[in-house]
Amino acid sequence: MERLTTEEKIALSDLRYEKAKEMLSDASETLKIGLYSTSINRSYYAALHAARALLILKGSDPVTHEGIIRLLSLDFIRTDILPKKFIKILKRLLSMRTDVDYGDMTTIDESEARDAYKDAETFVRETDSIRRKIIEEIED
Repeated sequence: MERLTTEEKIALSDLRYEKAKEMLSDASETLKIGLYSTSINRSYYAALHAARALLILKGSDPVTHEGIIRLLSLDFIRTDILPKKFIKILKRLLSMRTDVDYGDMTTIDESEARDAYKDAETFVRETDSIRRKIIEEIED
């Protein structure tokens, strides 16, 4: 990755966070109409984009799902910026998303989809709070 300026990192973080909100909205709407597998998929991607919005502020831009999880753990969990529950949420959402997208026999009920949505909503909201603090710090 070429070196980004602080302004470019912030702009990219903002774009990724907007995408996270869009995915979260999609998750909510598909949950309401009973598309539970799609809702889980969108819940995962909401959290993923929120994680990417954080990581770019540290200059990290991993290209794989596992890379995102690993760097989020290194840059934010081990440094106590984020609680450990956030890695658990992201891993659980990835596992559920993989199951619904690729599992031939996987079925998801409303309760599971609702729990995934709530986890994603928490992830997006809490990571944005941290994202905003980081932006304030680097802009000063």
